[in-house]
Amino acid sequence: MEGQQLLLRGLIVITACFQALCVSDSCSEEVARLREREKFLNSQLQTQELLLQSLQLMNQPDTKDQAISDQSQDTQHTDCSELFNSGSRASGFYRIKPQGSLSPVRVYCDMSDGGGWIVIQRRIDGTERFNRSWAEYKEGFGDMEAELREFWLGNDNLHYITTQGNYSLRINLEDFECNQRYAEYKNFKVANEKDHYQLDFGAYVGTAGDALSGSYQFGVSEWASHQGMKFSTFDQDNDNYKGNCAQEDKGGWWFNKCHSAHLNGKYYPYGHYSAITDDGVVWYPWRGWWYSLKTSIMKLRPTNFKIKPTDDPNAVHGRPPS
Repeated sequence: MEGQQLLLRGLIVITACFQALCVSDSCSEEVARLREREKFLNSQLQTQELLLQSLQLMNQPDTKDQAISDQSQDTQHTDCSELFNSGSRASGFYRIKPQGSLSPVRVYCDMSDGGGWIVIQRRIDGTERFNRSWAEYKEGFGDMEAELREFWLGNDNLHYITTQGNYSLRINLEDFECNQRYAEYKNFKVANEKDHYQLDFGAYVGTAGDALSGSYQFGVSEWASHQGMKFSTFDQDNDNYKGNCAQEDKGGWWFNKCHSAHLNGKYYPYGHYSAITDDGVVWYPWRGWWYSLKTSIMKLRPTNFKIKPTDDPNAVHGRPPS
């Protein structure tokens, strides 16, 4: 590289000398030849500089680790808990491949609350419409490219993830007065499409109240419980109500007659609301039917998840792949 640069500088000097001293046709031809040679060497020099920059970039530890991470995630990790225990401790987007899934899935991994959570739903500002069709809920929808955006991960993905083992569902809720509550259910499972993504879940713990089982009040579970309910949308009615809950309440959900929890309802940007039906983002035991919550985040993690120590002291500072 250095020798080529010296030769190039020499050619430039010689060309300048010829331009100053020569006036004959033969001299002009020599100047033209040297100029062509100069262009050729310039091109070679630029090519080698680009190659050197690429080699330097490949040898940077962060880039190498990220490349290895991108390649391994499609084959090694079935959920965010495995990523967490492999050393990926930063919240962000990753690629996983749940058992049964035909292709890798881009997911948002929440490494807070103990780490290892797959976020399956996020409501924060009403920018995304959740009154969607059966096909859209099946595949998933929303912005899965940028952080702090709204989305639904997809019912097929929920099925693939939750049939891998016993998963806990954690629901983080916030109202417009900045109060926060949570609800957590063990052994959360979603059946396949043939069974209409039927819902099953286990014991509750939390501070928001047990809206999913309807056990917050005696005698209401017959119509309020979401245990064993099939998923419904405005174009596929699988609830126990004489009408169509999804159509009336403007979002897909595991409705009974109709709900005491509905986190995919219409987003109202001010809490208390009035409407023909209780179609807001509702968690009845906490704020009732006529208060639409500001934030809802649903996420999954294996029930028996335990944090494994990592050999990499810098793993907690790692970044998710873009």
